[in-house]
Amino acid sequence: MQEIKTDRVVIVGAGLGALYAALKLAPTPVVMISPEPLGEGASSAWAQGGVAAAMADQDSPESHAEDTLSAGAGTVDAEVARMVTREARDHILDLTTLGTPFDRTEDGGYVLSREAAHSYARVVRVKGDQAGAEIMAALIEEVRETPSIQVLEGTMAVSLDTEDGAVTGVAITQSDADRSASIMLRGTAYLLAGGGSGGLYALTTNPHRIRGQVIGMAARAGAVIADAEFVQFHPTAMDVGEDPAPLATEALRGEGATLINKDGERFMLSVHPDAELAPRDIVARAVFAQHQAGNRPMLDTREAIGAEIIDLFPSVAEYCARNGIDPVTQPIPVAPAAHYHMGGIATDAEGRASLGNLWVCGEASSTGLHGSNRLASNGLLEALVYARICAEGIKARSKEAQAAEINMDFKSTANAPEAEDVARLRATMSNNVGVIRDAKGLAEALNTLQEIEANAQSESLMNMCATATLIAACAFVREESRGAHARSDFPDPMPGPGKRSKMTLSEARAIRARVTAKTEDHS
Repeated sequence: MQEIKTDRVVIVGAGLGALYAALKLAPTPVVMISPEPLGEGASSAWAQGGVAAAMADQDSPESHAEDTLSAGAGTVDAEVARMVTREARDHILDLTTLGTPFDRTEDGGYVLSREAAHSYARVVRVKGDQAGAEIMAALIEEVRETPSIQVLEGTMAVSLDTEDGAVTGVAITQSDADRSASIMLRGTAYLLAGGGSGGLYALTTNPHRIRGQVIGMAARAGAVIADAEFVQFHPTAMDVGEDPAPLATEALRGEGATLINKDGERFMLSVHPDAELAPRDIVARAVFAQHQAGNRPMLDTREAIGAEIIDLFPSVAEYCARNGIDPVTQPIPVAPAAHYHMGGIATDAEGRASLGNLWVCGEASSTGLHGSNRLASNGLLEALVYARICAEGIKARSKEAQAAEINMDFKSTANAPEAEDVARLRATMSNNVGVIRDAKGLAEALNTLQEIEANAQSESLMNMCATATLIAACAFVREESRGAHARSDFPDPMPGPGKRSKMTLSEARAIRARVTAKTEDHS
């Protein structure tokens, strides 16, 4: 394999965490591995809700932390929650300084929305539902003007090289459909900020490239993965047949939109005291139950928002228009879709993975903030907080240096991901490792994943199989229902405080082998 050595820090990803970390590392030279042009293909750019932060006088970081702990259903790291919520305000002010046009009141304050399971309105928005895209736009402009940052657009990381338990390189390919032969890029330090795993499911709100590859390649290199079984399903993805599914942001429910079924029944009233603003896992299961019963769940914005939806939520209005829905006069059909992975590469308080010289921020990480159910709009916040923490840690170990620009001369090869196997994997995850799980379905998933992995030719597919196997194996051994992890055969949580899961890929594969062998014995 061709090798390139550089004095730059290598950042895998180009979403919010990657951009913010690159800026915080300046003037330390960095190179960003970006599969798409900056601003495209990252989950951050699609985030509609905003950033959660205690900005109102009556609110406090302590209240925000308590809400985070409550939503996380017993597996949140309380110290992490307190630290992240304490820093939230500083990051909003920092983003404002960097040019993010947050919605403001006439007296200069921030417009704040209330989302599910928050005690106060504390979600800072941009143009209603444009927060992710607008924050990204401000950061991209700054990145383009920062001479220490090089961006390799159209490139994708596929594996990590290690020596004595530390990362020594990352293999890079072209990210187009045909892919290329890998080039080993050896930098001074490595930050993984490449997104989550939602696209491992057939029904997802994530950009099409976000399919667990970053978590998978760290797992294949031996990194410890935490809380893999906890996948958040957004209750109000638009059920219009698109892949990925457009998102009807939770802020709509914050503004009073209600969930109804084909008979006009507002079904959340009998499910939870907070009705539509109950924690996401509860709402997702209720919407799923309506689907299973053939009751066609829908989000009704007509009375609460009416014609103002066009100006207040332009993304949602656009999604509706292209699917022939008039949200002013018609309810929007919805379904739960894989949205956010609470699990990921286990990190310590400094954002370091279990492998040396490796840091992780954003959705690819599992810091302990989200527990088993992420509090709405804490995702972008976590990415910001840990991007800065990781940057500070890397900077403390890096020498001030000038670094030449990297030029990569890729050689072509027939090594594209296998489309049929990818489709089979995604269907397996949706059917057997979805909103409601049981031992039989999880065993079937593990068996199928073993077959797919055995035939995998591309590293991209091997990374997907690794992450999917970890999700299914951790779900199989967690014999309880907690937060976003719901088992129909174990409907109650275990007594006592909840426990986070920690697992390596070799341990997950061992579980898979045992389950598969047992399945074969009974066949």
